[in-house]
Amino acid sequence: MPQSLDNHPVEILQRLIRFNTTNPPGNEAACIGYIRELLDEAGIESTLLAKDPNRPNLIARLPGEGKAPPLLMYGHVDVVTTEKQPWQQPPFDGKIIDGYVWGRGALDMKGGVAMMLAAFLRASAEGVRPPGDVVLAIVSDEEAGGNFGAKFLVEEHPGLFKDIRYALGEFGGFSMTIGGKRFYPIMISEKQICWMKATVHGAGGHGSLPVRGGAMAKLSRLLKALDEKNLPVHVTPPARMMIEAMAAALGGPQGLVLGRLANPALTDFILRILGERGRTFKPLFRNTVSPTILHGSDKVNVIPGEVSVELDGRLLPGFKPEDMIDELRPILEKDVRLEVVRHDAGPAEPDMTLFDKLAGVLREADPQGVPVPLLLSGVTDGRFFSKLGIQTYGYLPMTLPEDFNFSQIIHAADERVPAAAIDFGAQVIYRTLSRFG
Repeated sequence: MPQSLDNHPVEILQRLIRFNTTNPPGNEAACIGYIRELLDEAGIESTLLAKDPNRPNLIARLPGEGKAPPLLMYGHVDVVTTEKQPWQQPPFDGKIIDGYVWGRGALDMKGGVAMMLAAFLRASAEGVRPPGDVVLAIVSDEEAGGNFGAKFLVEEHPGLFKDIRYALGEFGGFSMTIGGKRFYPIMISEKQICWMKATVHGAGGHGSLPVRGGAMAKLSRLLKALDEKNLPVHVTPPARMMIEAMAAALGGPQGLVLGRLANPALTDFILRILGERGRTFKPLFRNTVSPTILHGSDKVNVIPGEVSVELDGRLLPGFKPEDMIDELRPILEKDVRLEVVRHDAGPAEPDMTLFDKLAGVLREADPQGVPVPLLLSGVTDGRFFSKLGIQTYGYLPMTLPEDFNFSQIIHAADERVPAAAIDFGAQVIYRTLSRFG
């Protein structure tokens, strides 16, 4: 293998970033092809499966001892757009500057793919026989819904994942510092997509004859209501596990305050006390909708009689679309029509069987770190694999600087990651491969 790339996950990441896999359109074929070449050079067979030839998915297997069910590792190589973002460095050059790898996908999630791939290649090169087979899946199209990637594999090729119970994927394992403690949240559960469309009607006509109280006015009231009013608080089992673990680790007054988040009567009060940190926790305790796309007239001189807004709805684990509609009804006017555009369901409660093993490997790598469960406010391809009974753990371990604001860099301009964090993650995942049974 040229330059022993199994020991150089940062170099793998740089090369992955240089493939422009902005989705849409994705065009992940060249990037997936590069990964397949690395596997070929290491003597590892792989299979390509595609709904569209330009958007393939790769499957490879590392044989194990058969003492445990197979373990799935998966990640996506498509990335979100960089359009209209003021980058300081070219987003597809993969440069290393002051110890950081810069580029789109450095965090989401070519960095994670580089960690997994390096660990997989190293285990093969060193003749590691894990407790069970390790199945590596590198997929397309996660950022636009997974129809060409994980969803396609699960629906059309479920046999590839026979007997698999657990998976490592995105998003979790990165460090965050609270109250002087370094936490490593491991994702055990995620919210569900519940995309919706809200439509209002009113008098339309010629733009030269203004209409008062029409569809546009109703839309403005709808948007104002969504901006000013919260949906009800709910404390789900994954959120409770996360908060209780963090509160116990903090201890003292800080732990006492944080722990009160799990009391629905106090949740909003504690969120206000937490300030900016509370913004991170807020969507973990309620179903949410964010207005994103407006549809009105397609001509400047026509007042529309119908206006609609698409809502990026996210449901907590265990909730259903009808729950979202029931919670929206009291804050919207009666004549607003609500419809569900897409709902990707997920399990109500996580399977925690492998959590302690993953946490233990992280503690060995960083004795000062505190692994805790994480409920993710976003969604991942884990929702598709869950349909096959597979529990995903978001496990891309990275030790990050205290002032590194993960949530403000991911999907944004100047996405970057410390090179040392990628090396750290590859080491932790490599150790995990020999111990997951």
